[in-house]
Amino acid sequence: MAPFSKLAAVLVIAGALAGCSEYTDRRDMISEYGGNAVQNDKVVQMVDPWPPHAANRNIAFNGEVMQTAVARYRTGRVISPSGTGTSTTYQQQNNGNNNTPLGPTVNQSGATK
Repeated sequence: MAPFSKLAAVLVIAGALAGCSEYTDRRDMISEYGGNAVQNDKVVQMVDPWPPHAANRNIAFNGEVMQTAVARYRTGRVISPSGTGTSTTYQQQNNGNNNTPLGPTVNQSGATK
């Protein structure tokens, strides 16, 4: 390859790569590394940043149930939840007279309309 064509190829590649660079001359911040200080200042100086529905303090509850639960907690008589274990949840009960299949069978007719 001739030296002129090598130089031309390098210039074309350099020009193409220069077109991919980010334009950083005009920005809305003090420096390139300033971040989003303006947006941060807006949020910091905001009176109430929460959405309006977060101010709803009318929460439905049953005071008597809550009072008895707190009393049980204070006295150490907490009711332990039942049926939350996984050891017996999926176990099949062994019944010798049960001849029904677990799922749909091959010769089962489809749903009729």
